Amino acid sequence: MSFSFDCPHRIGSRHDPHAQTREARQQELLLHSMSVYRELFELVFEHRRITTTVEIGVESGRGSAMYAELGASDVYCVEPEPSDELRSYMGEQDALHLVERPSPEALDTIPIADLYIVDGDHNYAVVRRELDWILNNAPDAVIVLHDVLWPCARRDLYYEPSSVRPAERHPASADGPTVWHDELTPAGLVGLGAFRTAKHAGGERNGVITAVEDALEQAPDDRWHCVLVPAVFGLGLLVRRTDTSAENLVEALRPYGRSRLLAAMENNRIALYTRVLQLQYEAAGRAVDADRLAEEIARASNEKQNLATALDEAVAESEALRRQNRLLRQQLDDLANRTVANRIRARFRGTSPGRFAISAEDSPS
Repeated sequence: MSFSFDCPHRIGSRHDPHAQTREARQQELLLHSMSVYRELFELVFEHRRITTTVEIGVESGRGSAMYAELGASDVYCVEPEPSDELRSYMGEQDALHLVERPSPEALDTIPIADLYIVDGDHNYAVVRRELDWILNNAPDAVIVLHDVLWPCARRDLYYEPSSVRPAERHPASADGPTVWHDELTPAGLVGLGAFRTAKHAGGERNGVITAVEDALEQAPDDRWHCVLVPAVFGLGLLVRRTDTSAENLVEALRPYGRSRLLAAMENNRIALYTRVLQLQYEAAGRAVDADRLAEEIARASNEKQNLATALDEAVAESEALRRQNRLLRQQLDDLANRTVANRIRARFRGTSPGRFAISAEDSPS
C-alpha cells in the first residue's frame, strides 16, 4: 500500500527530519509581506479576470511580482519613496510600473484597475479617501486591504513624515501597542521610529476597519460582499455583488474568513510577537544598565588608580620629608656642637696658661 499526505508545506521525512525546521528558521519573525497570502490571491485570479492591478504600498516588490505571475499584465506600484533596490527590481520586470506619488492622489494618474491592493498608510483618513476613490471610479474592481485587524483595525497609524492633515489626525505617540495591555508602551510595536500610533483606540474616524465600514455605508451601491481573513494582521476583501463570479469568489474565501483555527493562531502569533518585543526592550534596557555600570566601574577603577598614585606620591613625599628632617636635625646637631665648641674655645682663649697650672705642693709626691 502506498499513500501520501495532502500537505502543501514540507513536513520532512525519515531521511530528512529537519525540513520543517529549515523552512521555519528561514521565515521572517514578523510576517507582513502580501506574498504570504498567495493562495488567497490565486483564488481571486481564478474567479475574476484580472489584467490590471494597482498596489498601494510596496516593500520589496515580491508581492508585485506575484500579481504578474498570477496573470496581471500590468501592475502599477504606488510607492512615493522607493528604495534604490526597489527601483532596480522594478526595472527588471516588464509588467511592473513604479508610481512615485502618494496615494490617493496617484490614483488619478494611472488606468482603472481590476484589482486594488490597499496596503499604504494605515489610518482612517488615508484609507477612507482611497476607498472612496475606488468605490466611485472602479466599482467593479476587487479590493483587497491589509491590516484590517490588530493593531490598526481601530487605532490609527501614521507613517512619518505624515501626509495626513493635522485636523484629521488623532493625538499620537512614538510608543506602540501590545497585546498584553490596552495602553501604548515603549516596549510595544514601535516600528523603530518609522511611524506614530494614535494614543487611544476606538471611537469615530479611527482605524482601518472603521474606514471600511464608513466607506461602504456611504457607497453609491450597497451591494457589497466583505470577507475578513484573520491572518497576518488581517486581510479584507471587498467585491460588489454583480454576478456569479463574485458569489463564487466569496464562497471560495469564506472558509478562510470563518476559520477559528486561523483566528486562534493569529491571536497567539501577535501575543508571542509582542512578548518578544517586550523581552527585547527589557534586554536593551539591561544592556544600557550594564554599559552604565561598566562605565561606573571604569570610573571607580580610574579613581582608585588615581588615589593609589596619589598615595604613592604622598608616601614618597613623606619619605623625602623624613629624610630632609633627619638631615636638618643632623645639621642642627652639628651646628649646635660647633657652637658649643666655639663658645668653649672663645671662653678659654684669653686665659693665661699658669692659671690652670698645678702647684708643686699639689703635685703628688
